[in-house]
Amino acid sequence: MTSTAPTSTAPTTAAPARTAAGASAAERTGAHTDEAAALIADARARIDSLDDRIIGLVQERMAVSAVIQEARITSGGRRINLSREMEILGQYRDALGKPGTSLAMTLLELCRGRA
Repeated sequence: MTSTAPTSTAPTTAAPARTAAGASAAERTGAHTDEAAALIADARARIDSLDDRIIGLVQERMAVSAVIQEARITSGGRRINLSREMEILGQYRDALGKPGTSLAMTLLELCRGRA
């Protein structure tokens, strides 16, 4: 009597491609399909590019703010203009909701410089 192993009727698929680190694109992104993993990878690359631009803009904002503060102090004024800061907080809140206020506070803190 010869025994044969049961055969599966499920289609076979090739194993997903793995990177040098050993994780497949699906594993790295949390996606369940290669198509979704590719979409996520492309979107993440775009986010990384946007983050680089945002960081550059924040650094530029900090430099401009330092110029304003120096001019204000040199002319005998205060380093910080609270009414202007309130305008900025309102602008971010109106555009982004409550989290916008937190974002604006962080920007203002970064741009105040050292006392």
